This record gives sequence, structure tokens and C-alpha cells, in this order.
Amino acid sequence: MKNAITIDVEDWFHVCGEGGRPHGETLQRRVLPNIERVLSLLAEFDVRATFFVLGSVAEEEPSLVPLIVSGGHEIASHGYSHRLVSQLGPEEFRDEIRRTGDILGCQAGRRPIGFRAPQWSLRLTDSWAFEILCSEGYRYDSSLNPLPFVGDGSGHRFPLEIRVGAGKILEIPPMVTPFLTGNLPTGGGWGFRFFPVRMIGATVRRYNRTGNPAVFYLHPREMEADGPRLPMSSLRSFAVYGARREAGARLRYLLERFRFGTLEQMVESWESV
Repeated sequence: MKNAITIDVEDWFHVCGEGGRPHGETLQRRVLPNIERVLSLLAEFDVRATFFVLGSVAEEEPSLVPLIVSGGHEIASHGYSHRLVSQLGPEEFRDEIRRTGDILGCQAGRRPIGFRAPQWSLRLTDSWAFEILCSEGYRYDSSLNPLPFVGDGSGHRFPLEIRVGAGKILEIPPMVTPFLTGNLPTGGGWGFRFFPVRMIGATVRRYNRTGNPAVFYLHPREMEADGPRLPMSSLRSFAVYGARREAGARLRYLLERFRFGTLEQMVESWESV
């Protein structure tokens, strides 16, 4: 069973609800060197991953997407502005999808077929968004996180087919660990950096035993333990920046023990059944 490593390609200041991009001397773009760290680690294990690239970042760092593609990785869309889907109407959402698709298509040599909403801000009830994704040629989405607060705690933990008028699209959620109090975020974010690594590995094995892939997600800023931070509350800062020095070591742990491929490969396997 192949699992998946996914990277949300955005800079350290792309944090929803925290005021956005800083100005002047406080701005330090860190996405390129941090992506290089990720690529180096993936190359060491000859693993291909899926990179959900923010359109605005691809515009500002035009060497980034070609660098990722040169490693044999998949380029997917993370939208353009890093605004929540709930903040966009259908017209703005379609415009962002098309704009980012044009940018990534030009830089990567092919248009993306996968999408992930910033901060898991798409919901299963947002049929209009899935209609737009299908009509724009997207074959899969990875935006529905089965977690409380940032997603739907009662949502699907495994891939599911979503049908709309424009066609069908495969939804591929990130990995979570079921617990008495609800699902735990072991597939990425603060949970991936905080919970015991053996617990994370055990969850992967449980997923695979039931014939399901485990999908992980990371951000470039997690590869830089002492990187810059936005000012925010202690709790929010922990969720975004806490235990960053653990991310690289935990990624290595997974790469040493499990098989990985791209989300596009998952979709092709699903479509061939």
C-alpha cells in the first residue's frame, strides 16, 4: 500500500486569520530554502510527493515550481491568495482556481488536477465549489479534514467519491488517529510534531491494513526550527510553530518505514478499478 506525503507550498507568514503578509524589513521569504530541504530528504529515499502550490508564491518565486518538477514530484493547486473558501463567492473561487491553474500549468508544463483549500476551509456541503473544481478539470480534492475546529470531526477518514452535476471528484482526506475524545491530528500540523512517533506509525499500519492510504501534510516553515514567526497568542503559536525541530526527523522516520507515492497515482489507481 502506497501512502502520500503532501506539502502545502506557502511561506512562513501565510497563516489564516493572522493579518497576512508583514511589510518592509520584517519580510523574509523562506519558502525556497525550506522547499530545498524537503526535496533533499525526499530524494534521499527516492520518494515522489504532491506539492500543493499557492499561486501567489509561484508568481513571486518563478524558479520554485520547475525545481519541484525536476525532482519528479506532482504539482497541485493550493489556490492563489490563501483566503478561506468561506471568504470567496463562486466567481472569486473560480477566478482563483483558473488563475492558479494558468500559473502552475505554465511553470510545470501541465495544469494541476488536484486542489487543497487553505486551512481545510472546504466542506462537503459546498457543492458549488466541487462543481467548479470538476468543471475546471480537477480530478481530486484534499480539503476535507476529519477534525474538529479546522474541519468536520465527524467527516470521512478515507477516500470517497463526490458526485456533482459536472461529474465526479475523488476526495482524499489527511490521516487522523481516532481517539475517545475524537480524531487526533497525527497526519500533519502540531499533532504530527507533538504526538509520539510510534503512535503515528501505528496509525499508518492500521490505515494500510484496511486497504486505505495514509496522507500526511507539511508546510515548508516546519523544516526551519528557528525560522521567523508572526506575533500571535501562545496557543496559536504552538499550533503553527511549536516543536518545529521535530518535523524533519519525523518525516525521515516515515520515509524509512513506509511506501509513498503521489496523490495523482492514488487517483489513477482508483479510476482504473
